[in-house]
Amino acid sequence: MRAPYGLEIIESCVTRPHREERLFHDLSPAAAHLLSTITSPAAYPKGATLFVEGQAPRGVFIVCAGRVKLSTASADGKTLIARISEPGEVLGLPAAVTGKPYGLTADVIEPTQANFIPRGSFLKFLRENGDAALRVAQQLGETYHAAIREMRMIGLSHSAGEKLAQFLFDNSAQHADGKDQVKFVLAFTHEEIGQMIGATRETVSRAFAELKKKRVIQVKGSALTIPSRAALEKLIHT
Repeated sequence: MRAPYGLEIIESCVTRPHREERLFHDLSPAAAHLLSTITSPAAYPKGATLFVEGQAPRGVFIVCAGRVKLSTASADGKTLIARISEPGEVLGLPAAVTGKPYGLTADVIEPTQANFIPRGSFLKFLRENGDAALRVAQQLGETYHAAIREMRMIGLSHSAGEKLAQFLFDNSAQHADGKDQVKFVLAFTHEEIGQMIGATRETVSRAFAELKKKRVIQVKGSALTIPSRAALEKLIHT
């Protein structure tokens, strides 16, 4: 017997067995079914905005496919990218739980499928499902620690080269699989990287050139090879 349409969406989006770390992976059948009844799937084109910094929280978005840029802007128009979402990530979680305005703006940067859960329904779901509520608390803690790491990278690094080395080291981790040498596709422009590490596009380009000169990275198109993550890590702590 086939699962209800809504439940199929939940299962395909957030309970994939190969993504154990995802927030709502392996919920009980009853909890997964309840989650499906309060979830609305939608497709968003490139350029769409899910929510805006300072906006009252409407709910959360669970990214099923595609990429969403989370950013904040200063009064003088400078943009800092906090991160690029991955499938399975729940966006707007801190605001939905606390009731405070969204702290970031979420812009779709490639066609994206996402499930929306209204804030009231989401909070009721958490009150009725202790396991899901505990996972949300753990996720909020991880978000806090990630923000601390970002502040250290941007505020305490001594140079753009060190910031870029840290950025590449962190982004290569999921591809390393325990190996020192890693090759992966870097899906960010120099401008986007600059907005993540607090540097201009020109500064990022120069930092890339310096890392290539030191032979700690190799770049061919969008493919980036790090011959030794250990060697790259040494540049972060020099």
